[in-house]
Amino acid sequence: MVFKYSQICTNVQRHHRRLFSSTANRHSTASNLFTEEQQRQKKKVGRIEKIEIRYLGTPTDTTLIMNRGLSTPYDCARHIGEKYCRYSALALLDNNTPWDMRRPIEDSCTLQLLNFTSSEPHIANKAFWRSCSFLLGAVLQRSFKQEAGLFLHSFPKPNIKTGSFVHDIALAKDGWKPSTEELRALSIGMIKLAQEDLPVERLDVSNDIALEMFRGNPYKREQIPNISGQNNGVVTVYRVGEHVDISKGPMISSSGLLGKCTIAAAHAVSPASTNQLALYRIQGVALPVGLNINHFAYGILEDRAKKLNPARLPNEPYEDAVSEQVA
Repeated sequence: MVFKYSQICTNVQRHHRRLFSSTANRHSTASNLFTEEQQRQKKKVGRIEKIEIRYLGTPTDTTLIMNRGLSTPYDCARHIGEKYCRYSALALLDNNTPWDMRRPIEDSCTLQLLNFTSSEPHIANKAFWRSCSFLLGAVLQRSFKQEAGLFLHSFPKPNIKTGSFVHDIALAKDGWKPSTEELRALSIGMIKLAQEDLPVERLDVSNDIALEMFRGNPYKREQIPNISGQNNGVVTVYRVGEHVDISKGPMISSSGLLGKCTIAAAHAVSPASTNQLALYRIQGVALPVGLNINHFAYGILEDRAKKLNPARLPNEPYEDAVSEQVA
């Protein structure tokens, strides 16, 4: 497995260096700001108060005494069993509120841990699809050379029926038509990110901090005032590794929950005006870790994921599409 992966990467680097970078740029101002604000918010909690979390599920219902504003569903899972930390994708509070596994709980509540094999996995599946778009953004950010002029634009809300998860980007390079090898390199990048098993963290920040986080991205800076204006001045951001992006959430708890994955297509999108950068819709399909289907069936999913996803395109006016373009 290691030899095969290295051989593919060598071939891609040898023949397709025009846009892709052979090394990941892990420096991130946004990530540094994320850490600073995260620490500031933890210190702001002040005196620690206890809350009662009533866990409902296997192996048995139990009551946990946790810390208000600090303890997360992931912390609760650690009291229940290691496998619940590893395989829980999402939490459900009071039987109706999806909650990120690493998001602090504010009040006493009931808690259920959701995975992809439960009898009603639709909530976890939507979070998985959204997270795949987010992780694709991280891989794209890692993969492209600086001179390619990559800007992450946005990704639409998850719709499993479309057959693909999506991330829309802008490139200084017009007329980019990725080869099979380049798409394979992006797929490998997704698998590598999954193998790193990085936590997916959530943070609510002010409009001003969000603008500072994305000061180098004109598309994000255009979107942020609309987002914060609809959310009492708050912008929700997520981080995996050094990659930070905007999303409503919720998302899965770790990149390690991503299993089989294929980046299937990149469709050129006409820019809204002639003086804008070239826009592309990158599409993929994936399965959660531990869920397997036969090669033929997965091939059908790959073919379907190549068709242009019908979600709202990034060249349409953003102010009319906040809920559609930022998942």
